[in-house]
Amino acid sequence: MTFLEVTLFLLNGFLISLLIFAVTLLCGAPLGLPIAFCSMSRFKPIRAISKVIVWIVRGVPLMLQIFIIYYVPGLLFNFPMFSRIDRFFMVNYGIMDAGRIAAVLIAFTINYACYFSEIYRGGIESISVGQYEAGYVLGLTKKQVFKHIILKQVIKRIVPPMSNEIITLIKDTALANCIVVPEIIKQAKELAATKAMIWPLFYTGVFYLIFVGLLTVLLGKLEKKLSYFRS
Repeated sequence: MTFLEVTLFLLNGFLISLLIFAVTLLCGAPLGLPIAFCSMSRFKPIRAISKVIVWIVRGVPLMLQIFIIYYVPGLLFNFPMFSRIDRFFMVNYGIMDAGRIAAVLIAFTINYACYFSEIYRGGIESISVGQYEAGYVLGLTKKQVFKHIILKQVIKRIVPPMSNEIITLIKDTALANCIVVPEIIKQAKELAATKAMIWPLFYTGVFYLIFVGLLTVLLGKLEKKLSYFRS
């Protein structure tokens, strides 16, 4: 295979990586907010359950979570849900690995939602009580205080740790190959196995470096736009 052919072959895998990245970010980031509110709830049972779930998800390796979500329905309930999704999409639409990708997306979304929730919680709790009280003195409701006074400051404070998680996310997409999802690392391993070409495996790093570089620039610009919130 020529260099261009290898690049295009790996690019197909990187598109799967980008799909996992985009869906996880679009679903996990919003989901993290209600989890954060549950972790801060004054109702002790909800707070306790939320904290235990976050502790388990953050404490168990993401690869193991992918295995659990993909294999456990079939092993415990004799219902290989994702394998059936694979067959359904393959037979009806000619789309391969739909079930495997769905399992990965669920695992990634839950995992990153829990990480994002802790970032949100830390940002919200970092705002001093005095700012809430000042809003109440001005006659604002609790929702108005959060929307007009607290939210923008929280966004400013969580951007750096969120940036780190987002950059980690694109690299973590490589874990999807543990259930044979054809992301870029899986594509490179296939070339190594079938074509005896090892260099594409190292070449994959270029794709990650370029994308991480773009993310770094974009997130850096976002931080500068929020720089007027200086404490």
